[in-house]
Amino acid sequence: MNKIIVRTLLILGILLAIAGIVFVSYGVYKKVTLDIPNPVATMEVEGYGTVKIELYPDKAPDTVANFIRLANRGFYNGTTFHRTMPNFVIQGGAKDGDTAASPALSDIYDLDSVLNDKNTFETILEEYYDGEYTLDDDASTVITSYSQMKSYIKNTEDGQSYFDNFLNQEYTIEGEFIANGYEENNLKHETGVISMARSDYSDYGYNTIGYNSAGCQFFIVMENNNYLNGLYAPFGKVVEGMDVVEKIANVEVYYRDEDLGEDDKVPTDEDGNKIVSDTPIEQPVIKSISVETYGVDYGLPTTIESFNQYLSLFEY
Repeated sequence: MNKIIVRTLLILGILLAIAGIVFVSYGVYKKVTLDIPNPVATMEVEGYGTVKIELYPDKAPDTVANFIRLANRGFYNGTTFHRTMPNFVIQGGAKDGDTAASPALSDIYDLDSVLNDKNTFETILEEYYDGEYTLDDDASTVITSYSQMKSYIKNTEDGQSYFDNFLNQEYTIEGEFIANGYEENNLKHETGVISMARSDYSDYGYNTIGYNSAGCQFFIVMENNNYLNGLYAPFGKVVEGMDVVEKIANVEVYYRDEDLGEDDKVPTDEDGNKIVSDTPIEQPVIKSISVETYGVDYGLPTTIESFNQYLSLFEY
């Protein structure tokens, strides 16, 4: 009797094991073969309408991850299109309206999460502070490791507040395009394509730094443009609302370069600063950008410390 019971239990165990293997294998197969849609960004522009943009993480994964993270944390809400050219591009997404500013680590990271993640904390500590972070309001203490940071927070009243500025560092991302040695992105700058804006330091001999200077600003292409191909990182395309983009492109601007005569002066603002050409008199406001990822976590982008052009030129 006991042998029969043992054999029965053994058979049941084998069957359960087989069933488990089949179940897990089916789950893996389903995950691999499941046709997950590309993420889609929905952009609401005040007074203009809705634009939907399909993103291509297979072509520019880091660029897409960065855009998704910024968008879904509300970074773009309230930003504007500060440059509009009907036959070229519309450009927007500048932080706080400052076209020279890069996003900060705090725009993509939560401080609590960073202070509880050894790898992330030490990566930021090394790459942005050369391994030494001087505490806010306690200049006598320099943090050089994760364990030292945790010990300080544990043994100091309100210790975490001393790290409030840890994520204030500006960052950029690597340019995912051919000129920068990235071969996987073969997207063309065709009508409706969205691409990352970046700085150009080639006049100063900083080509590679310019290639890796994109942070938050983006542009949407109005007409096919071969010149941009391989030099900027396209990462998606408008799939709905191109008529809205056209309206934005045709807003009234202060002036175009070609409108100025040889003796004409560049217009200035109320503070006497020169106004950049193609600047809308009333800049279209992005009410919000949100991205539907269909349950996929595209993670965080790999970041680079933002290049300080003026400091570098002074040093050299």
